[in-house]
Amino acid sequence: MPRFVVFLRAINVGGHIVAKGKLQEAFVSLGFRNISTYKQSGNVLFETDFANPQDIAKKIKEKLRQLLGYEVGVFVCTIHQLKQIIELDPFKGQDANDTSFQVTFLADVPQNFTLKLPLMIPNSTAEIISVKDAEVFSATHGHGDGGKPNPFIESKLKVQATTRNLNILKEIVERYKEE
Repeated sequence: MPRFVVFLRAINVGGHIVAKGKLQEAFVSLGFRNISTYKQSGNVLFETDFANPQDIAKKIKEKLRQLLGYEVGVFVCTIHQLKQIIELDPFKGQDANDTSFQVTFLADVPQNFTLKLPLMIPNSTAEIISVKDAEVFSATHGHGDGGKPNPFIESKLKVQATTRNLNILKEIVERYKEE
């Protein structure tokens, strides 16, 4: 049975606090199994017989809207997809000293992408390095700028997004390797 990872946007930030147990109950009610959160409740891992990530995202989105009373961004991946992102090595050649590498998941693949890359994000040390399909890869070169890529990317591409540190993705893949 495939293991999925869902990255939730707007969970336990900005006053939207959701208890881990309540979140897990919502996933159980959808028929998902072996549910766990990783590092924070915005990273949920589970198994399901459903095969289509878009259908899974739709079910989760609806359930969370009912449970919480507001829209939550839902980005579904398989462990295999995360492994492919890591193997892509999108930050190859980048100086890793004092650098944090970020992966931003987009709700849709951008159409007519016209940003010239690499692109520095104004008033920050953050820089967009590349884009592949529905993922944007950025680097931050200072403390506290890890949150800068997401709102910038959303405003420029006009699409909902959520961002995770590459190290978190690597940890998830390592911990939940497909058998």
